[in-house]
Amino acid sequence: MKIMVDENVPSLTVETLVKLGHDVLDVRATEHKGDVAQREGRLFITTDLDFMKYRNNDHFGLLIVTLRQPNELSIHRRIMDGLREIAHEQWRGCVLVMKDRVRSCWRHRGRD
Repeated sequence: MKIMVDENVPSLTVETLVKLGHDVLDVRATEHKGDVAQREGRLFITTDLDFMKYRNNDHFGLLIVTLRQPNELSIHRRIMDGLREIAHEQWRGCVLVMKDRVRSCWRHRGRD
């Protein structure tokens, strides 16, 4: 799967995703942000709840982790939990918000 991660996603997560065979682009390695994710058809993983404003836009998936007391390991675990919940082919138009104990999912049915 093609994935883009923001600057708050732990390097452990990036390394794990690469080992699992995903094509991972880290925003720390590029001067561009969300436009790259959209242009290249990438799932975008972030800890920034402000990305919820895009839930009604056509996109290739948003995984947002928002925790009360985040640390690298807890963020990593919730990201991996979220990726196991949604099949690769079902991410388009999906926004999955992973909180400490609950998750919420929205689907936007954009153009196919």
